[in-house]
Amino acid sequence: MKHTFFTLTQNQKTAKEILDCVSSKTLAFHGPMGSGKTTLIKAIIKELGASDTGNSPSFGIVNEYHDDSGALLAYHFDFYRLEDETEALDLGLEDYLDQDVWIFMEWPEKIASLLPVEKTVIQLEILDKNTRKLAIRNDFP
Repeated sequence: MKHTFFTLTQNQKTAKEILDCVSSKTLAFHGPMGSGKTTLIKAIIKELGASDTGNSPSFGIVNEYHDDSGALLAYHFDFYRLEDETEALDLGLEDYLDQDVWIFMEWPEKIASLLPVEKTVIQLEILDKNTRKLAIRNDFP
């Protein structure tokens, strides 16, 4: 497990560091409200070359991102508003996970039994107004 500290002004640098050490295209972001999950995901999507970094999918549950050529690059899920795992299945989560694209998940604990076995877990902790602790763990069977 890798641990690092960063300030909110270092999101792009931190995004590069995350991409350098992940072993999976599925990233599960854990952390309290306001810890910077969405902001960090947007920085990662920018690093990957998305043509649009968009907003949090809080109200639509999932956003998709494309590269400059229009090819599908990533899905960004925000499961915060889900009442139970069945809602994730109803939106076709399994079909999303079967694709060879980047998957970013906020509030993955809401769908714990549906998470892929192979994933990178990213834990964010608020240390103060501008500083975060980041832990990265690659989960593989």
